[in-house]
Amino acid sequence: MPALGPEYNSPYKTREEVHQKGPSTKWFWVFWIVLIGLGTTAAYLYSNQLKEQVVIQLQEDTRKEMASFKAEYDQKFNELVQEIDEMQSKVQSFNELLTFTKDQASGKTDNSNKLYSQLNEVEKQLKALERKMELLK
Repeated sequence: MPALGPEYNSPYKTREEVHQKGPSTKWFWVFWIVLIGLGTTAAYLYSNQLKEQVVIQLQEDTRKEMASFKAEYDQKFNELVQEIDEMQSKVQSFNELLTFTKDQASGKTDNSNKLYSQLNEVEKQLKALERKMELLK
């Protein structure tokens, strides 16, 4: 029977050899855990940065859209105000003409009837424009 000694080559490792490999394996796992943690943290920070950039871009785009809508609204509103002013001046001139015609008419009611119908038509258009203006407000 051979004696057990330092020259004996066994397929099994001694306790000292196992403990010597233990710390290197432990450091390997610690390194990978730290690396995974750093990667996760970096991904989280990067996604937050991207989210902030998207929010800023959306706010800027929204401001631009709102400014264009406001400019368009102001333009349409001003056009309607001008149209209403024109209609009111037409109504006023028709009223003056109608009053003059009434004063001048003796037996001719045909012209005054035409003026009344034109005046009614202009008033209808004026009311329609006022409704449009109310909708814009």
